[in-house]
Amino acid sequence: MQTLYVSQQGCYIALQQEQLLVKRQQNILTQIQLPLLEQVLIFGKSQMTTQAIRACLSRNIPVVYLSRTGYCYGRTLAINRGYRQLARYQQELTFGDRITVARAIVATKLSNSRTLLQRYARSQNSDRVRLVVQSLDYLIEKARRADSLEQLMGYEGAGAASYFSAFGECLQGEDFEFVARSRRPPGNPVNAMLSFGYQVLWNHLLALIEVQGLDPYRACLHQGSDRHAALASDLLEEFRAPLIDSLILWITNSRVIKATQDFEYRDGGCFLNDSGRKKYLRTFLQRMEEPVQTRNTSTQPRWDLLMQQVKEFRQFVYQPSLGYQPYKIR
Repeated sequence: MQTLYVSQQGCYIALQQEQLLVKRQQNILTQIQLPLLEQVLIFGKSQMTTQAIRACLSRNIPVVYLSRTGYCYGRTLAINRGYRQLARYQQELTFGDRITVARAIVATKLSNSRTLLQRYARSQNSDRVRLVVQSLDYLIEKARRADSLEQLMGYEGAGAASYFSAFGECLQGEDFEFVARSRRPPGNPVNAMLSFGYQVLWNHLLALIEVQGLDPYRACLHQGSDRHAALASDLLEEFRAPLIDSLILWITNSRVIKATQDFEYRDGGCFLNDSGRKKYLRTFLQRMEEPVQTRNTSTQPRWDLLMQQVKEFRQFVYQPSLGYQPYKIR
């Protein structure tokens, strides 16, 4: 089953017999057979005909409307769909099921952080990076054997602090200094981009969790509440380094964003200004729309990596004995 991503602006999706056509002006950009379609994600300013929407609803294919950055405005789905059944399965997960997944999430997050540091620091011969890599190796092993969520959160926090202590070693852009992670508010341009990037990705994960019928407030690592969709926070962990941190290193090292022009200081913190947000989002969208090879060997936009992990978690909820395999870079 395939996901139809419509990310180009000014498109419209029409029905032609048993397939959807994605058109822009008079050109057909892509077409897909309805029996092969699982869901439709429309980013930004594109339209879908009533006939196409009705055809999707009759086949139980949800249609999701998002901003270009992945913020979910809402979804159209058949009346018999909902996450009540999956929510019941999520409630029935044992502590053993949940902590096994939580261990995998933390260990993979730390492993991805280590790999990113090694990639960017190979040519710098940095003693600090070598020490941090050793520290992350130690914490990864500890996370894999943790007995409680409190221990896991402790290892995750220690690993993040260690990782970010060396993150600045990978920055080459002028005027971009980074010593440690700071939030609420972010204290400098690099922290401003990290916070903004994580929030954009979190919003999109939340949309995908809803689309797949999962309860976003029931997670394995983070604690949910009425105001915190913890499952989005769980799944965000494995993507921080591969998608956001790596993008920020490329942005700064390529001089795409200027520390002196694209940020503003207010309310005790540092934030992207209008020009900075436009530059960041343009680069982010270009990267997320790039085609990549997915687990099922098909070629999809990089957005689909997130979808595959949400599906992986849904499969774990149905069959906890299969476990959950987070996204890991090599």
